[in-house]
Amino acid sequence: MTGGGRESEGGEEEVRGARRIPGPRGAADDLDLASVPLPPLPPPGGTAPDEAVPEQSQPASASGDAPESDAGEPEPDLGPGPAAEASPDADPWPGPEPADGHPHPAAPEPEPAAPAAEAWPDADPWPGPEPADGTPEPPAPDPLVSSGPVVLPHQVLKALLGAWALSACSAEETAAVEDHLTGCAPCADEALRLRDAVGLLHTDGSLDLDPTLRTRVLDGCFGRRPARIPVPEWAAPYDAETARLDALLRDIGDSEWHAPVRLQWFEEERQVSRRTTVAGVIGHLMAVDGLLSAALGLDDPLDGGKAPLDPTERTETYWSATRRPPTRAVREPWRAQSHELIRTASFAGRNVAETSVSYGAFALPLQDAALDRAFECWVHGGDIADAVDYPYPAPSAAHLHRMIDLAARMLPAALAGRRSAGLAGPAKDLVAAGAPGRSLHLEIEGHGGGDWYIALDSPAAVGAPERAVAQVALDGVEFCRLVAGHISPVEAAAGQEGDREAIRDVLFAAASLSRL
Repeated sequence: MTGGGRESEGGEEEVRGARRIPGPRGAADDLDLASVPLPPLPPPGGTAPDEAVPEQSQPASASGDAPESDAGEPEPDLGPGPAAEASPDADPWPGPEPADGHPHPAAPEPEPAAPAAEAWPDADPWPGPEPADGTPEPPAPDPLVSSGPVVLPHQVLKALLGAWALSACSAEETAAVEDHLTGCAPCADEALRLRDAVGLLHTDGSLDLDPTLRTRVLDGCFGRRPARIPVPEWAAPYDAETARLDALLRDIGDSEWHAPVRLQWFEEERQVSRRTTVAGVIGHLMAVDGLLSAALGLDDPLDGGKAPLDPTERTETYWSATRRPPTRAVREPWRAQSHELIRTASFAGRNVAETSVSYGAFALPLQDAALDRAFECWVHGGDIADAVDYPYPAPSAAHLHRMIDLAARMLPAALAGRRSAGLAGPAKDLVAAGAPGRSLHLEIEGHGGGDWYIALDSPAAVGAPERAVAQVALDGVEFCRLVAGHISPVEAAAGQEGDREAIRDVLFAAASLSRL
């Protein structure tokens, strides 16, 4: 504060000569873009690498005087700069007009601007500059597109076979591999094997075991080493179905043995049902299988000859005799009984197949009774599987065909019984026993299918194609569901043609074969 303010003046000189901090900049929305000076464009033609860029002059002040430099000397007039040559026809920031009021003289007509490649010679020449004669050069080919087939060595093409089988090759690689396969036999064989393997990886089939797997495995084993005492052919369906049901029972838990199961059958022109448990169903199967045990001289699980012969009455007797609800403990005696039946039938030889098995109201030879027990084991196995939410496919085609054949052979007698009870139409054309009579063509489609001709007027007559008066077409599994009483006769037939009364009588006779 002393010295007459000279220290302050000296400080002002130092501050005046120092670089000033710029003030705050406005937002982009606050700027007038038309008043912002554009950067100068390069002059036409190439620029020498070491040519100095002239310094831009400061705009003139409002009074028209040239601004002074830091040394106080006026800057020399450098003439029009590159910006003036690049954009002479429109000055985006016009200066003040002369004092005399006359406008500036018009700028000369500009020359056309040079191409970018001439302005920047070091840039990537794509597309490159035109030749000197003015003829345009054709465009360069796309380096990413192949102009010809890919040529690959044998080892590389062999290594691509796996990717080709999975459809994972590019278009060029696929074309190269397929072209190679037409001339290389070893690679063609390997490609076929790989394509078959890919088909196995993308299969849409079920993961459940094929119901014929057990039969095929046993056939393969017996083919290599035949059994000393084989299972009779007529007992094979019963053997297979008891084994399948036993496999299902091994997979369920203790609590699922008490799962509710509803048994259905057809009785007195209507469907009836009975509710029990999984263990109760196995007890029912064991009680009715006792009829075959008694016919073979084995122990009957229901006190020998004191038990009734009717399957329904035997089941009710067994259920009422058990003081507590049956549990999974019933599985072992049922399975032991089925094993004993198959073993005894195998040792007994051929003569045992015709042994009569009484069902009370009717009787069947042992070979048909075993087939009947196989059918009921499959049907009730499906009931159990539905109760515990378990997959359970149909029997093999050969076994299912035998079951359908048994039902078809029993239909004439069932139809005659319904006619005697007044539940079917009267006979229209009686013939001698063994002679062909009026028939219905039963066509079973699909799994285990075939053609059967059912005698309509007498069980002693023979069904014949030339005497057919009606035709019914059914799926094999649907026909078995009808015979088991799981669907009504009205819902069963997929195709019907001919005598409507004959069709109705046969369908209701098929449903009447069902029982508990």
